[in-house]
Amino acid sequence: MMFVDRRDAGRRLGLRLRFLHDHNVVVLGVPRGGVPVAYEVARALDAPLDLVVVRRLGVPGRPEIAFGAVGEHDVRVRNAAVARRYGLTAAEMARIEHDELEALAEQVERLRAGCIRIPLLGRPVVIVDDGVSTGATARAACRIARLGGARRVVWAVPVIARDMVAALNTVANEVIRLETPVRLFAIGQWYRRYGYTSEHEVVELLRHNAAAFPWHTEVGADDPVRSRSS
Repeated sequence: MMFVDRRDAGRRLGLRLRFLHDHNVVVLGVPRGGVPVAYEVARALDAPLDLVVVRRLGVPGRPEIAFGAVGEHDVRVRNAAVARRYGLTAAEMARIEHDELEALAEQVERLRAGCIRIPLLGRPVVIVDDGVSTGATARAACRIARLGGARRVVWAVPVIARDMVAALNTVANEVIRLETPVRLFAIGQWYRRYGYTSEHEVVELLRHNAAAFPWHTEVGADDPVRSRSS
């Protein structure tokens, strides 16, 4: 299955996730490319959309290869096997983590742009990206949702490498996907149009979804969770 673009992938993924409609879910998009997909999933589930911001930790000189990821709430994930394979020292990894955590804090401030963070406590959460090849950011994102008190974590993507499904089942309650190739060399190969997703587009999609769920502007991050029917 070839997807036209991220929005098309999101609409198809949303149909696959219809069993979660009316379950008071929160949809979390992984910026930047995962947010257009997540926006369409949120529309299909009639659910609020928020972000789970994570950043890959790339091997020096090989940024496409991740030895881990960092995320909000100071979440850190490392892949010891990759670190050993490329001879990374503890000092090198600590330096890269520090730099990426600083960049992450700045990115969170830009992307949230005054939007209320949606409480996850006691709710099922669907985390959406545009694809998974190595899984470092996925593991970090699931850990962030758990820290937020999510009752159930569903990882949902249009395409994921087959060996990643079992790995992510250890951090998510369920992994939903449309395509599961044996090898996934590049996520963009599964899209006819796989252009750059700007931070402006991410912010606009968040705001557009928030307009459909105005009651979330009345709920602070520490307030009790309220369902749509309250």
